[in-house]
Amino acid sequence: METRVLTAHVPLPLAAKVDELASRMERSRGWIVKQALAAWIDTEEAKRQLTLEAMAEIDAGKVVTDDAVQGWAESLGTDRSLPLPRSKSR
Repeated sequence: METRVLTAHVPLPLAAKVDELASRMERSRGWIVKQALAAWIDTEEAKRQLTLEAMAEIDAGKVVTDDAVQGWAESLGTDRSLPLPRSKSR
């Protein structure tokens, strides 16, 4: 796999933690940074996908009203607890 060097300035305490982790795991700093960057990118891509899915549901009218949620929350712990509100399409 081809690679490319990226340069980043990081705070000294963070750099020290990378050095400590690399030493403890017997890995290079570069390996630690690649693992961390890959994990962060995966997380951000997953968050974006979930956001796009949520926006599509909103566009399709699959929403729960504030009043339904408030009514449900207020009913919790009472003798007449309401069922969890469900979304209704337009």
